[in-house]
Amino acid sequence: MAENQYIGVQFNDIGKVFTFSANPELELQTGMTVLVNTVRGRQLGKVVRLGLDKPEDLGEVQPVERIATEEDLAYKESLIEREVEALRSLRKFLRESNYEGVKGINAEYAFDGNRLILYLNYDNESGFDIKQFLREISRVYPNTRVDVRQVGPRDMAKAMSGLGACGIEKRCCSRFLKEFSSISIKMAKSQDISLTPAEITGICGRLRCCLIYEYDTYEEARKLLPKRKKVVATPLGEGKVVQVLPLAQAVVVDLPEGGPRRFTLEELESGVLAEKVVETQPISDHFESEDVEIVHLERRPERSERAERRDRPQRDGRTRDRRGPQPEAQNRPQSRRGRSQDRLEQRTQDQVGTRFNQGESPAGEGQRPPSGERRNPRRDQRNRSGGDRRQDGSNPNRPTTEMSNRPRRDRRDNRNRQKRDDGSTDSKPAG
Repeated sequence: MAENQYIGVQFNDIGKVFTFSANPELELQTGMTVLVNTVRGRQLGKVVRLGLDKPEDLGEVQPVERIATEEDLAYKESLIEREVEALRSLRKFLRESNYEGVKGINAEYAFDGNRLILYLNYDNESGFDIKQFLREISRVYPNTRVDVRQVGPRDMAKAMSGLGACGIEKRCCSRFLKEFSSISIKMAKSQDISLTPAEITGICGRLRCCLIYEYDTYEEARKLLPKRKKVVATPLGEGKVVQVLPLAQAVVVDLPEGGPRRFTLEELESGVLAEKVVETQPISDHFESEDVEIVHLERRPERSERAERRDRPQRDGRTRDRRGPQPEAQNRPQSRRGRSQDRLEQRTQDQVGTRFNQGESPAGEGQRPPSGERRNPRRDQRNRSGGDRRQDGSNPNRPTTEMSNRPRRDRRDNRNRQKRDDGSTDSKPAG
């Protein structure tokens, strides 16, 4: 009697591969759909592997019933439509009920259609009562046996899919990861990855699955290199290892005199510094495209050269400095305010000198200011006009409030009108 053959069956496109036993008389091929018995009832799955080794524990291996027919595939399509409607009803029930923190991920019918499995995501510390939930949800799905399966954060992220934490279009778990490996913080430390939570945490809130991709390569490269904080002998003396570079096969050593210095594994073993050769590539004068234009750019002169060219005498004996001779620092006023003050004092002195020459007294009529008192032209003007004050104390030379507040345009129009009236009066013929 021929022994059964063992095959690998997959129920989802990105799902775990399970081992099943099949009758040797069945002519199975990769990609065929078969009907198998599982702990969740009869299911349709796809054959992905053939000729597997005999497993040690045969008690967990289920048999293959038969190859799926066209009717089985059509019935599976109708079950998918029922699963979508069941998931919609589940999420509506969770929203209307008081089950906070419970999320409906998926709903799956067995091949006979009498068994429904609900996949939920919830925290164990939330106090979710599964028995009470089954009693209430059974009213939503009559004549159906309902089972609940808890889904972890990684399985939830895989089922939801979407953009990865690194920016990839589709997450690794939704593209090709069929099983989740155990990830530890040691893997991030071995690869010198930042331990910031945003750098090592995925969308699921757990350590990223990609930390295990290159972990074995780093561990293999570290075997020949000294560990961190170890004192090693280098061509420049002894020092302590502060950083290990596995992929470059080098370490960074902190020397007492020279500071941090990078040494390769070959330099540590031989005790001689390797000569650094700079590779230069010849520049080809041949260009594939004929539309290339070569532009020669002159080197910009340094500041000292520009200064020499500026001070260099020209043909007419002049220099490039067009600013002319600059005043000395001691004669140059320190600020604009100082220059304005000097001009005001000079103007005041000129006015006072002119009045003295004309025989006027700046302090008043025939009075000279006492020695040491500074003359003020505005005050002198007020003193001279003070003698014309009226009995009520007003000054006839000073404009009234009404005139000062009158718009400038009105005063100008009045002056023009008065000039016209005076001109017309003078132009009349005599008697």
